Amino acid sequence: MPALASHRKSRTRTGVRANTPAVGFTTAALASVTLLSTQSATAAPAEPKPSVEEVQKKVDDLYRQAGTATQEYNKAKEATDTQRRSVDRVLDDVAKSADKVNEARRALGTYAAAQYRAGAVGPTAALMFADSPESYFEQTQLMGRLTDRQQEAVEDFQKEQRSAAKQRVKATKSLETLTESQASLKAGKQKVQNKLAAARSLLSDLTAEEKARLAALERKKEEEARRKAEAKAKEEAAERKRQEEARQEEAPATGGGTDTGSGGGSEVTDGTYAAKAEKVLAFARAQIGKPYVWGATGPSSYDCSGLTGAAWKEAGVQLPRTTWDQVKVGKRVATADLLPGDLVFFYDDISHVGIYKGDGKMIHAPKPGANVREESIYYMPIYGSVRPA
Repeated sequence: MPALASHRKSRTRTGVRANTPAVGFTTAALASVTLLSTQSATAAPAEPKPSVEEVQKKVDDLYRQAGTATQEYNKAKEATDTQRRSVDRVLDDVAKSADKVNEARRALGTYAAAQYRAGAVGPTAALMFADSPESYFEQTQLMGRLTDRQQEAVEDFQKEQRSAAKQRVKATKSLETLTESQASLKAGKQKVQNKLAAARSLLSDLTAEEKARLAALERKKEEEARRKAEAKAKEEAAERKRQEEARQEEAPATGGGTDTGSGGGSEVTDGTYAAKAEKVLAFARAQIGKPYVWGATGPSSYDCSGLTGAAWKEAGVQLPRTTWDQVKVGKRVATADLLPGDLVFFYDDISHVGIYKGDGKMIHAPKPGANVREESIYYMPIYGSVRPA
């Protein structure tokens, strides 16, 4: 028994010695990992708050992106409206085809019933019960004609069935396209809202002092744009004076002059464009003070291309819905040759447009939170300009 006890004691001591170093290592390793994790979390620097200048740049960029997304939305909405009208026409055609099929079916039913009644008695019985031999032969002849007409009715019925089937296939495809357009429209709407929400979030995080600095930066930007507009106004005034002097010199020899409009370019135009531009600008001025609302085309609110489209419509010119399509209309003109009524487009992505009014200024629907107003064309980077008519 003592030997057995000694043996058990020895095994127990050996087991303890074997496990002790492993336990110590594991505890140390866990402690090291915990310490490193704590140090790593502590060492991670907090993300610095953006400066007011950075916020201004980011907000401006978000508004520009929202403008681009608005044009995407406008394009999707135009496609959706067009597709919806197409679907309505196709569904009308389907309904008409169904009416024709039903009409052909009724005709077949009439002929089938007449033929059944005629075939219910044999020829001899029909002759015996006829009022006269003449009436029998008239009935027989009539049934022959009915058989020919029935064949025509069958052919008409089959034709209308085939037409109706084609219309149903066309309607199905049109509805699928409409569904895709509506999905694109919904995605475009969400994209605009996301951009605007991001801009509002940045602005809401500013302190009162930072908002005051941001306002000062905006005033500085507006002042620089105003100075450039004033310089262009002087150039246009000088050009008008030069053209007037040239007309006066030519008047004795020609007995008259050429209408150059009221703009600042050297390009000579007739009075037709000036008359249209006057209507365009009269309409645009009447909208000053109305809010910018993305996707809006009036009359109570507008986005940028909605305003230009509505204004030129007053002059009898139908412009496309988006800035991307409006820039393709009419004739391209240089900034130096702008005339009142011309459309001025901004940014490399052509996401904004305004109506030139002369003297370096335009009337436009600027951005969410702002109203239709008159502003220097140099407030934003100019992409190019067109003369719509």
